[in-house]
Amino acid sequence: MNALTITNLDTSSLPRLVETAAAALANARSAAEVLEAREIASLVYDVAKRTARLHKAKNAHDELVTAAHRVQADALTIEAGAKRRLADEYDAARVGGVVSAQGQRTDLLPDEKKVPTIAELGLTHRDIHDARLIRDAEAADPGIVRRTLDERLERGEEPTRAAVRRAAEARLERSIDRLKRTQDSVQRLEAEKAEPLTAEQRARQVAVFGTVDDRAICARIEEIVELVGEQPDAAEAVRRIPPASRHAIDTVPIRRAAAWLTEFSTLYEQEAHHGNHASE
Repeated sequence: MNALTITNLDTSSLPRLVETAAAALANARSAAEVLEAREIASLVYDVAKRTARLHKAKNAHDELVTAAHRVQADALTIEAGAKRRLADEYDAARVGGVVSAQGQRTDLLPDEKKVPTIAELGLTHRDIHDARLIRDAEAADPGIVRRTLDERLERGEEPTRAAVRRAAEARLERSIDRLKRTQDSVQRLEAEKAEPLTAEQRARQVAVFGTVDDRAICARIEEIVELVGEQPDAAEAVRRIPPASRHAIDTVPIRRAAAWLTEFSTLYEQEAHHGNHASE
């Protein structure tokens, strides 16, 4: 299908051509097929654009202009999808050495080592730039292309490539700005970060605050005391143990725990009385 064939079709054929472009992209299995789908979508967009402007020049009914604009938006959505795949295909080909990198000379290479350039693939550096722009904007904000087009349709404005490009550029600028702010914050934190403790300072810290295990022991004791404090008085607790649970109550570990707490509190009071506490 070529440009002449499409441009000679009537307006009623445009929705069918959108479906053709969408199917071409969905079924594309190679970079060449992706390029073909992009070209079909691009041609449909151009025809729909001319149709909308012709309707406006003839003061046609708004519905005709709106219909042409919807076809433009659909074609641009497909074109954007093709550009995203094209960017991925091209970057993967560069990594794999299937196409030459920008600025790489191939005229001095033997024929068996030559790889096609961008121009030989029928592309320009601007094509690759636009493809990457759309891909990266969609990665940062999925659906940004379609939302941009739909918003213009809702406002009665023409959906254009320029609008899509501006939205993509603005989105990436926001991402870059956010990344820069994040980097600045990290740099400030690094600059403000305290100097690492010396061996003497670490030893002093352990002497005052204890090790992680030491603090865990203290936390468990506090938890035990809190749990016991949440219980009713002993007589009430005994009364409220249901018959079905009485077989689960073993007083031996309870007495052992009580003895441990009593011994702990006695020893701790003796240590505190002799002035052995953290402030020393």
